[in-house]
Amino acid sequence: MSRVLIVEDEERIASFVDKGLRANGFTTTIVGDGDAAYDYALTGGFDLILLDIGLPGRDGFTVLRELREARVSAPVIVLTARDSVRDTVAGLEGGADDWMTKPFRFEELLARVRLRLRTAARAPEVTVLRSGEVTLDLRTRRARSGERTVDLTAREFVLLELFLRHPGQVLSREQILSHVWGYDFDPGSNIVDVYVRALRKKLGAERVETVRGMGYRLPG
Repeated sequence: MSRVLIVEDEERIASFVDKGLRANGFTTTIVGDGDAAYDYALTGGFDLILLDIGLPGRDGFTVLRELREARVSAPVIVLTARDSVRDTVAGLEGGADDWMTKPFRFEELLARVRLRLRTAARAPEVTVLRSGEVTLDLRTRRARSGERTVDLTAREFVLLELFLRHPGQVLSREQILSHVWGYDFDPGSNIVDVYVRALRKKLGAERVETVRGMGYRLPG
């Protein structure tokens, strides 16, 4: 049974994650500040750490850096409301294994937790997704379109990752909303169209196809 340390000072989110993980067979411990997070994680008693950035005491970046300096190797998934590329890159370069922006769907978090636990027990997984001339480096959070390097916001990154994991597959607006915007999305919103336009502007208009009446797809 895998042991997960949940570091989150918002009780609603901590409870949401805790209940979901316990229902799926995990043993969990919740702490609400950075100092306690560091002390608990340092014991080595956890298989994975879910780490918020905006914490009382030590912030998440400091906790992460100090844990890696102390050679704590448990996978760390950062959970944060921050969605700037600078913060994302700082977290990953500081030793995080994954990064999820709030709000998120529990199903996606669970999939990432399971993936990181599997990865920790075997050779590293592929960290670059590719379809045609579009590539996405999951570590640096950078995309390339042909010879151009493209900076993405956190939402654009998740959207492109979704397309690259399903090349050639038509994804409906509802599927995209649920995956990228999670439990906070408005089914009547046009936000998907806005972000698809943003991706096309950065990657090239032909990179994302519109399938009339159905949704969008990345050509396989």
